[in-house]
Amino acid sequence: MLYLLDLLGTIVFAMTGSLVARRKQLDIFGVVVIAFVTAVGGGTLRDMILGNTPVFWVNDPSYIVAVLLGVLITIILVRFNWLPNRPLLIADACGLALFTVIGTQVTLVLDVHWSIAIVMGVMSSVAGGMIRDVLSDDIPLVLRKEIYATASLLGATCYLIMVGMGFTTIAIIVSMSLTLTLRLTAIWRGWSLPIDSIGFGVD
Repeated sequence: MLYLLDLLGTIVFAMTGSLVARRKQLDIFGVVVIAFVTAVGGGTLRDMILGNTPVFWVNDPSYIVAVLLGVLITIILVRFNWLPNRPLLIADACGLALFTVIGTQVTLVLDVHWSIAIVMGVMSSVAGGMIRDVLSDDIPLVLRKEIYATASLLGATCYLIMVGMGFTTIAIIVSMSLTLTLRLTAIWRGWSLPIDSIGFGVD
């Protein structure tokens, strides 16, 4: 089930990358590149840092197919104007929650320190979007006031604590729910981190 959800999350993240590339008016090659780095960039960096090579999508080309499918779906939906913004934000939040848990879980299997597992969980879910934004000449979303990486951080921490307590199966559900709820609530209520919390107020 997690594997299938991982592929679904890959499709969703590829769609968000495709939309950014479309907004920047890139050609089809640029669209595929941006979609690819958005969808698998975080997991790729995680595997490379941990020495877990070949990286996951090299061992399983299904992820490449999922990215291409995400690009194709986006092209079709945009063509017929069937892609409202709100459902895509919800889908992106689901992908964030899923990739957070999977990234943390994969790292724990390698028997590393708990702090590394949290960092890799967050990296798996947000690094692809950071690469996308850098390539698209935007300030990465996680470096702005959006509650995005914060939701992933809390979700990864929750998963680690529950696994440590022996609740392995339910930890997946609870940590995903926590990440998803925080992100969706932030979207719905307009929550954000204060930009002047460390004295860097905007003049």
